[in-house]
Amino acid sequence: MTIIIKTVTRIIVGFLMAYGIYIVLHGHLTPGGGFAGGVIVAGSFVLFLLSYGEREGYNKMRKTIVSFFEGFGGVVFLTVAVLGIIGGVFFNNFIEKGEPIKLFSAGIIPVCNIAIGIKVACALFAIFVTFLLLEE
Repeated sequence: MTIIIKTVTRIIVGFLMAYGIYIVLHGHLTPGGGFAGGVIVAGSFVLFLLSYGEREGYNKMRKTIVSFFEGFGGVVFLTVAVLGIIGGVFFNNFIEKGEPIKLFSAGIIPVCNIAIGIKVACALFAIFVTFLLLEE
């Protein structure tokens, strides 16, 4: 790609990533959440891969890193769900709920949103890379 596309992409990827993280972190307060934010973050990875080419994109996001974080997101989500059993119910809210409409509120929901966001971002990026490799 041209230097113009690479420069614009370098700027936009940072904003996309920040916006995706914002959507994940504020998912319990505003529309959005882990899935929507994860899709936006994955979109920033895909944009980077398309503009910089496969080789440089793979160097930035290696398969082992993507695979690790996808598994990490799933394990955190499942751990939060299973820890609720200690309170008597699967997905029981064992973290203090805090004050409504505050960032640090809603108990386990923000933790679940972060775990889902990590998993969705990595999984969608891996699916895109797989389709890209199958095309070759």
